[in-house]
Amino acid sequence: AWYQNVDVLILLCQSYENHKQISVFYEDNVRVFTFLTGKLNRVFDETLQRFSELQQVKQQLPNMEFGRRMAAERDLEKSDALNLANIVYDESGHFVMYSTMLGVKVVNLYTNKMVGIIGKPENLRPLKLALFQGRARRTKAAVTVEMEASENPTLDSARSDPTLFCTAFKKNRFYMFTRREPEDTKSQDADRDIFNEKPSKEDIISATEASGVERLYETAILHTALGDITIKLFGKECPRAVENFCVHSKNGYYNSHIFHRVIKGFMVQTGDPTGTGTGGESIWGAEFEDEFNSSLRHDRPYTVSMANAGPNTNGSQFFITLIPTPWLDNKHTVFGRVVKGMEVVQNISTVKTNPKTDKPYDDIQIVSITLK
Repeated sequence: AWYQNVDVLILLCQSYENHKQISVFYEDNVRVFTFLTGKLNRVFDETLQRFSELQQVKQQLPNMEFGRRMAAERDLEKSDALNLANIVYDESGHFVMYSTMLGVKVVNLYTNKMVGIIGKPENLRPLKLALFQGRARRTKAAVTVEMEASENPTLDSARSDPTLFCTAFKKNRFYMFTRREPEDTKSQDADRDIFNEKPSKEDIISATEASGVERLYETAILHTALGDITIKLFGKECPRAVENFCVHSKNGYYNSHIFHRVIKGFMVQTGDPTGTGTGGESIWGAEFEDEFNSSLRHDRPYTVSMANAGPNTNGSQFFITLIPTPWLDNKHTVFGRVVKGMEVVQNISTVKTNPKTDKPYDDIQIVSITLK
């Protein structure tokens, strides 16, 4: 074996120049070997930690843009798209190019210095590369040495015109980097608004599937250790509270949660993953605002309401009342009512509890929640 390492081999590329060198791209490093001997000559560190250190020493990108690219890089590492990345040599074998989060790096292997980064200001993460070093056009007449040495602009098209082609992460087109500008940007074919193009079939299907994912439901059935409790949800009146409850329920967040606070003749409370009454968070990670509605009051038993620690501090905990509790109006968001399984709520409320903490001695769990 040429090189034994715990890193995952992504790709392998050989230089044009008598196949003297070979580059191997592992997970976060590019290693250059001598082909005949297998000797390791160069190692280029392309880890996220290295980019972070460079950003701190000398700003490579504006902080907001750098943070966006770091997040995109983490997404790339989790996807199979990273396997599409490659390394290319130029025809001389002196230069090697590979894609990074900053753009396409061009490194001189003989001087061991980076020559530049192609596409650094562009809003894309390059992946697959292909280098064209030929001539874009051919003249009918033979090109002499004098013609090559001249500065005649009409002969520019006959000279070498290197072009780098690349694909990009989550982009459905390829890109070309070259030294020359397009010849005619005013033609009908070139008149294209890339920001308002028609979406592809894949984009339409993806958007349709995303929009089809329900986040608000009308009914929830709590399957508890003592039986089922059916709740009617008020999504129109309290969209944030209902969305929070439904998404948590669909993701299985409430599964195995216990009724950690039970007060006979008042209410039963759950929704805390820690079971202490101090834990839990919303689907957005932060506390969200109250949603008070004049038509939804604590004026009857079996009202389902958000628990909180003060105004606009809703998380994941909720409670079910056993009696009318009008003093809770405009303090807690009412987002549902029990329409079936009232006896289950009553049975939960009568279990033995710790008089100091109101926590049942025997855990009563939510097994799962069904949404309809």
